[in-house]
Amino acid sequence: MSNKPSLAIVYEHSEWFKPLFATLDRRGVDYQPIRFQDHHFDLAQIDAPAPLIFSRLAMSSFLRQDEHPIFYAQSLYAHWELNGARVINGTPALAIDASKARQLSVIQSLGLDVPATRVVHRQADIVAAAKTLRFPVIVKVNIGGSGAGVSRYDTLQELEQAVVDGATPKSIDSVILVQEYVPARDQRMVRMETLNGKFLYAISLNTDGGTFDLCPADVCLIDKPTVTVHEYKPDQDAIRAVEAIARTAKLDIGGIEFMIDDRDGTRRFYDINGLSNFVADPLNVLGWDPHETLVDYLIQAINDTREKVA
Repeated sequence: MSNKPSLAIVYEHSEWFKPLFATLDRRGVDYQPIRFQDHHFDLAQIDAPAPLIFSRLAMSSFLRQDEHPIFYAQSLYAHWELNGARVINGTPALAIDASKARQLSVIQSLGLDVPATRVVHRQADIVAAAKTLRFPVIVKVNIGGSGAGVSRYDTLQELEQAVVDGATPKSIDSVILVQEYVPARDQRMVRMETLNGKFLYAISLNTDGGTFDLCPADVCLIDKPTVTVHEYKPDQDAIRAVEAIARTAKLDIGGIEFMIDDRDGTRRFYDINGLSNFVADPLNVLGWDPHETLVDYLIQAINDTREKVA
């Protein structure tokens, strides 16, 4: 009989997943936590650590370590999947999560609106790309997290000088987005969480505009007093849109963000995030704990995996 656990959870941030681990422990789920740090794998070893793998990879990991696991995870998950394991938010979802340009292409393919965007791979092309947009513009890295790698430029001259000075953001994959700055109505962004292709809950994040870091989890909100979080009740059009995005992106779990463009009232989607830390203080914000629903999903996935193996 195999001694493998039913579930392995691969993660990088040591604090973010304590609520998930606590819920799994309380519910009696057999799982193995695996940190990316110090992890390596043997191509000759075809057995995954568990038949079901849950990816908790954060795109912001490059901010915490130079030798981050973002590209390593793509190879690791592919190896496990090719040898029979199921990875929740595996290689198809990771390909979208690790590229803001791909995210916008997915959204646009569904007939939904995004901020006007140009994509370049050389710093020298940023100014030419921006000349076709309305100012202010933002220059944004293709792989980012926690608001990192996003800078606003109010005039073409300001942007030109930043390029000359080498001060514009640089992405770890050399892909850069040049995008119209969208003035958000009521300074509010909306993050809608999905699970298994279905809407789970939504929150609104209000900011005074002083930060692009709108992570709503407990650890993220430290030292960010200008961000306030409230439950948000989306309309059916928004729900249908995010569910379509999640399915197209092969996203098993994740958050999708939009804002209402104050210039014309258009709902513009701008981010697909494969890592959901869930909102801080969920019982007070939502009245229920989404970790319970997530563990329900994981237990069902474990049972489904067992049936396939049997």
